[in-house]
Amino acid sequence: MSTANPARTARGRRTARPSGDDREAAILETAAKLLEDKKFVDISVDDLAKGAGLSRPTFYFYFPSKEAVLLSLIDPLIKRADGGFDGAMEHLPTDPRRAFRAGIAIFFEAFADSPVMARAATDALTTNAELRTWWATFMQKWIHQTAALIASERDRGAAPTTIPALDLATSLNLMNERVMIATLADEEGAVQREQVVDTLTHIWLASIYGQSG
Repeated sequence: MSTANPARTARGRRTARPSGDDREAAILETAAKLLEDKKFVDISVDDLAKGAGLSRPTFYFYFPSKEAVLLSLIDPLIKRADGGFDGAMEHLPTDPRRAFRAGIAIFFEAFADSPVMARAATDALTTNAELRTWWATFMQKWIHQTAALIASERDRGAAPTTIPALDLATSLNLMNERVMIATLADEEGAVQREQVVDTLTHIWLASIYGQSG
């Protein structure tokens, strides 16, 4: 009958340390929890490190900044929203309302399903240049994608040629951004959540397919 060496057993337990993935996940979980009650600007690196059971230097091994933590949390929402117009070109000839409505709905629902992250992102955009630049990159992608869809509809004679497609696409996407932010933030006078998608879809279709003047 053999007996385990207590010292060896103890040493074996000490080596079962959290992996890098575990520590990164702990930081992200801490951030998500803190954001439920605090604005992003009021959360510090020390708060994130302490909540994850890490030192400040160890935190920086996994994330270069607290903004990077927020980006990691928001990234799944952006990826979901980014797929809003995937396949839209195939639906435009037969059902333009379906194509544009689907894109608007996916974009809104991506953030509406995670109101804490949506609020955090909105707050951070007003205070952090890095985040604004990052967001602008996606906005430009969506704007140019919309402009291409509008141009395609004009080329096939389904939509009238009015103002430049890029100007129209820019205005529509910026309108979506502002309206959705107001709704998600429960601003006074904002469009009700259950009406946002239909309201924006109506404006998009009227602007793209309606006559000028």
